[in-house]
Parts: sequence; structure tokens; C-alpha cells
Amino acid sequence: MHTRRPSPSRRTFLTSAAAAGILVATGARGADDHWPDHPVRIIVPYPAGGSTDVLTRILGERLKDMFGQPFVIENRAGAGGNIGIAAVTGSPPDGYTIGSATIGHFAINQFLYSKMPYNPEHDMIPASLTWELPNVLVVPSDHVPAKTLSEFLVWAKQAGRTNFGSPGVGTSPHLSGVMFAKRTGIDAVHVPFRGAAQTIPAMLAGDVTFAIDNLASYVPVIQSGKMRALAVTSAQRWPTMPDVPTMGEAGVSDFVVTSWAAFVLPAATPRPIVDKLSVAQRQIAADKTVQDRFLVAGARVLSSTPEGAIAFAAKERAMWKDVVAASGAKVD
Repeated sequence: MHTRRPSPSRRTFLTSAAAAGILVATGARGADDHWPDHPVRIIVPYPAGGSTDVLTRILGERLKDMFGQPFVIENRAGAGGNIGIAAVTGSPPDGYTIGSATIGHFAINQFLYSKMPYNPEHDMIPASLTWELPNVLVVPSDHVPAKTLSEFLVWAKQAGRTNFGSPGVGTSPHLSGVMFAKRTGIDAVHVPFRGAAQTIPAMLAGDVTFAIDNLASYVPVIQSGKMRALAVTSAQRWPTMPDVPTMGEAGVSDFVVTSWAAFVLPAATPRPIVDKLSVAQRQIAADKTVQDRFLVAGARVLSSTPEGAIAFAAKERAMWKDVVAASGAKVD
């Protein structure tokens, strides 16, 4: 195998790790060894009730059991999640403020927003990937007669113009909707909401035609029969919804999109604390009970090393940069 130079993001991490080593050498060792010895807050940068909130709460429960300290969830929504993650990166690097960062914070927002309150490659360290989930194309059963994706495309083109909801400009559901409209030739207008908790009632009322949103947020309403799932954006069919085809099977090729997340901390957080959180997530992800809870909720629990998370983010960043450019979306 040929030797590759470390990516900029990897070099940033190594630099941060070196800085953490200096902190340890100058007397922070004791604090690291005893982390956590009081409550830890996990900032969820989206509203309560959405997929990030639901899944983070499952992990928070397990972290509490493992460490014997409360892991308190704090929802700080706004600006595509930037407000919440900026609160993390601006916190003391002592391990007591963790962010539940998603694909947007790592790989999308920096290409979308003209001004960012943090630098994703310099201001935060991922401890571990935490989960991934597909988006699912859903339609409200009472307002859209289509039962398959091909039927929906015929219906949408006959309607002339449709609209789709998302948790906000530049989110993966928004960009998925843009990609879908471009690929299929339908005329679809984006309607941004603050989160799935607002999108779902609008769809059920008939104000929004469809969404390609995080599966985890829509499992209950799909199971209730109030919405139909026409396709998932994962590479294979989702285990808990084996009757729902992938986009490729439904006729839209090269449409694999997953949303993913990671626990992040301020960049100067000592490496021993970062590693403790990473190891804890690995143990949680290996638990069959947790795996099953995540699948029921519409996601797959993950774990990784910090370096693994950085490498994954770098790969995703390259792809989403092009998608954002193609969408023409910009937020000032």
C-alpha cells in the first residue's frame, strides 16, 4: 500500500491531540482520570422530538449507567444546528460539554453559510461516530393517492407543482429533495420547517406534499398508516421496513444518502477524555439491546475511533460540497 499524507482534518486532529498531551503533562492528568465526576451536558443542536434528539437520549441513558453521572440533554436549535455546536466549541475543554453533531455540522453547513460560528476542522474533536440512518420518501396517505414511487412521479407531474418539507435549508433532507426533483424532473418547491415535529403536522394537513426526511423521525407516523413510505435512501432495504424499496429499486438510480452523527468536544479537550467517550460509545454500540432500540427507531448505532470519524467526515465533506453547489442553496 502506498503511504498517504494525512488530510488537513487529520493533521488538525493530531495537532489538537498534541496540545492535549501538553495539558496532561502539565497537571491535568488527575482531572482526566476522574472524568466525569459531576453531571455532563450533551447539547442537541435541534428541537426536541426529532431523530437527533431521540437517538441522543438513548445514548445519554447508557452513558449515565456506565459512568454513574447524569448526562443531561440540552436542546439548542437554530441556524441549521450551528448555534448548538458553537455552544459546544465555545465551552471549556474539560469534557463536561459534548455535542451531538450531525452530517450538516461536519460536511454541509460550511458550504452553505456565508459566516460560520465555528470551524468544523479546527474547533471540535469527534470522539466517535454514533449512528447513521437513511432518509425516507414519505407522502401523507389522505392527500396523495400514490402507493409507489413511480405512481407518485406520475401524480406529481400531472399536478404541475408540488412542495416538500425539510428541517431547514441545507439539511440533508432539503438537499435530498433538491436532488430528487432534479433527477426526476418534477417541479417541487422547498418548504423549510424547524424540524420533523413541525413538518409532520403540515404534511398530515395536506399543506406539504412529500418529504425525504430522516427515517427515525417518521417511523411512528408510517406505522400508524397516516403516511406511506415510498422509498429509502440507504444502499440496501432497511431491516425494519423490508417492504419499502430503495431509491434504486424504485427507479431513481445513484441515490444513496445517509444522515450520520458523532459525539464532539471542544478541540483542546484532553485526549484521555476523548478516548474515554470513544471507548464508552464502542461498548454501547456492541450492546444488542441498544442495536435493537436503534433499529426500531429507524437508525443503526455506530462507533469509531476519533481518527476514523475524522476520515469519514473528510470523505463526506467532498461529496456534499458538490451537492450544495448544485442546489444553489445559500444562507447569509
